[in-house]
Amino acid sequence: MKTPPAKPLYPMRINKYLALKKYCTRREADTMIEKGKVLINGKRAVLGDKVRETDTVDVKFRQKKYRYFAYFKPRGIITHSPQGDEQDIAMVTPIEGVFPIGRLDKDSYGLIILTDDGRITETMLNPKYEHEKEYEVSCLDELPKYFKERMEAGVNIGDYTTKPCSVTIIGKKKFSIILKEGKRHQIRRMCGAFGQSATELKRVRVMNIRLGALRSGEHRAIEGGELQVFLKALGV
Repeated sequence: MKTPPAKPLYPMRINKYLALKKYCTRREADTMIEKGKVLINGKRAVLGDKVRETDTVDVKFRQKKYRYFAYFKPRGIITHSPQGDEQDIAMVTPIEGVFPIGRLDKDSYGLIILTDDGRITETMLNPKYEHEKEYEVSCLDELPKYFKERMEAGVNIGDYTTKPCSVTIIGKKKFSIILKEGKRHQIRRMCGAFGQSATELKRVRVMNIRLGALRSGEHRAIEGGELQVFLKALGV
């Protein structure tokens, strides 16, 4: 069961208000305020102004047309912040001006959402929203008979017990898993709790966005009905 979003607390800073209402990011809001494009009760807003729930806010600017892409992150590429001779997504993708939402570790591969829309970062990544992510996992050894039942119930991974999830066995050493959370190396640690070593970990879906026929290093635009469903689920 999804946790209902907390009720916004008023009064709140105008840049936070604009971000909350999905007009833009807080940084973009500050720029618009400085340019005189934001009015509170008919009066030009200034940085630091606060908004009450009963105030009328007018935004006089054309909203940026954001871009969204499904990208197949190759194995061996990190999501961001490379060290030494490592390569990250920004170094290997031809799409300029976008960033990844979330992450996949270096040895994992598959679907990453790339965008220039900072408005969706919090809603996508905060676990309270319980957005589904689906993975296909191959293990070194055969899966025990009790694997599905115990994985789905929640697993103690040392400092945390995972939330219930959905597991489908698709081979003697392979399964798919749908999570609504994303602790660091969670699936590998869950497998490790049963003495299993995950040798292949591929993300095939984030919410309604599927990897589909994309091959390693390829990308496609998210648009049309697929994009509408995606943004609606994120409250944009």
